[in-house]
Amino acid sequence: MTRQAWTMAAVLALAAGQAGAQGVIKIGEINSYKAMPAFLEPYKKGMELAVEQINAGGGIAGKKLELVIRDDNGNPGDAVRAADELYAREKIDVLTGSFLSHVGLALTDYAQQKKRFFLASEPLTDKMVWAQGNRYTYRLRGSTYMQVAMLVPEAAKLKKKRWAIVYPNYEYGQSAVATFKKLLKQAQPDVEFVGEQAPALGKIDAGSVVQALADAKPDAIFNVLFAADLGKFVREGNTRGLFKGREVVGLLTGEPEYLDPLKKEAPLGWIVTGYPWYAINTPEHQAFLKAYQAKYQEPPRLGTIVGYGAIQSLAAGLRKTGGSADPEKLIAAFKGLEVDIPFGRITYRPEDHQSTMGAYVGKTAYDAKLQHGVMVDFHYADGKDYQPSAAEVRQLRPAR
Repeated sequence: MTRQAWTMAAVLALAAGQAGAQGVIKIGEINSYKAMPAFLEPYKKGMELAVEQINAGGGIAGKKLELVIRDDNGNPGDAVRAADELYAREKIDVLTGSFLSHVGLALTDYAQQKKRFFLASEPLTDKMVWAQGNRYTYRLRGSTYMQVAMLVPEAAKLKKKRWAIVYPNYEYGQSAVATFKKLLKQAQPDVEFVGEQAPALGKIDAGSVVQALADAKPDAIFNVLFAADLGKFVREGNTRGLFKGREVVGLLTGEPEYLDPLKKEAPLGWIVTGYPWYAINTPEHQAFLKAYQAKYQEPPRLGTIVGYGAIQSLAAGLRKTGGSADPEKLIAAFKGLEVDIPFGRITYRPEDHQSTMGAYVGKTAYDAKLQHGVMVDFHYADGKDYQPSAAEVRQLRPAR
């Protein structure tokens, strides 16, 4: 082949590549897959199902969605470096993801510094939409404040005076505890907090934690642990009788990612937030459940809902912009954006960029047929009913 022919071939190949790129919207996604596989493997499948369904329906303004995924190793610095790489090398159009709150906050700051739209899918910290919120960042999952606010009325009904608390010692746990203390004190002024244990995430010494809580002689316990820490805490607590005669309120404990692995050791009668996928009979959830199980031959997890909802949210925003991923257009599109997810319709509030995604609140039990813990006596707590007012948000969120 002559040099001229080679040049022509290269030009044609470049043109074809550009034409192909113009027909694709690249979604860059960053998350702690290695650190939190129980939640994030189902989460990834939820994203993939949503992408498949959207593309099968013609995509967005004739463009297909494409996922480009990176692992942040549970490290804020790695997450920011991954974001830079996704934009520079992969030429992504929009950014989403993150699980751990401190990692999510790093990406929130990155979005502001780089003036890039960021949809945080899972991190729960209130700082993301309040103290450190910015115009470029929106968040899907119900915040720590919202989920704690869903549990406090149930905790107050117990009329227990002496409370002990256990939580992972990083942003999520600290935020949850501060909100619980504030809201429970408002609901029950005579409450006392008699003991606190705050092990480092993933490094709990369950024996010493359980003993310290028992020594505090609480009437009830507020538990914020999750993943492997929760399993170790429950097993040691069962062995030492910590939970006998004591009420326990558990944030996230009812999520199947964390409840199922406990099998017969599942706690009984705890008041929790979670996801009873096996007993939600709404039309939107049943349609989702049928599609997910047909594709993966396994039950969904809460992570599945979050991953699916994140992609559906981005798709809804992109439809409003006519397929443009321009940050300013997406910011405008997400203000008051309504999205249908398996939990029903949610709205992204203009005041703080927080969605109204809710959670299920109920009690833990053991199902002999399923051979693992389940949620019973549950109800759906709509997130819009557990958010601060617009006036309160103006005090919590700086103008940026």
